Amino acid sequence: MMNITKTKNGSNLSIALEGKLDTTTAPDLDKVFAENLGGVENLVIDMEKLEYISSAGLRSLLVAQKTMNKQGSMKIKNVNELIMEVFNITGFVDILTIE
Repeated sequence: MMNITKTKNGSNLSIALEGKLDTTTAPDLDKVFAENLGGVENLVIDMEKLEYISSAGLRSLLVAQKTMNKQGSMKIKNVNELIMEVFNITGFVDILTIE
C-alpha cells in the first residue's frame, strides 16, 4: 500500500510518497505523473515516508525523469538508507538528482 500526496503551486509540483512503491502501487504513481506533469517545471518527490522501492517503482521514476528532462527539473529528497542503497546499486544515483 502507498499513499501519494501531491501539492501543486503554479509550475511547481511536490509529491510525497508513503509506504511501498512496487508492482502494485507503481501504476498509481504513473497515473499521478501522467495527469499532473503537464506544465510542471519543477518536480520534487519527497521519500521521507517511503519504506520500499521495487524495479517497477524505479521505472516510474525513470519515466518521470525523462519527462522532466524535457520541461524542467526533478529532485528527490529525504531518501532513507535502504532506498539510497537501491539507488546506488542500480546506478540511479547517476540519473536522479537526490538531495
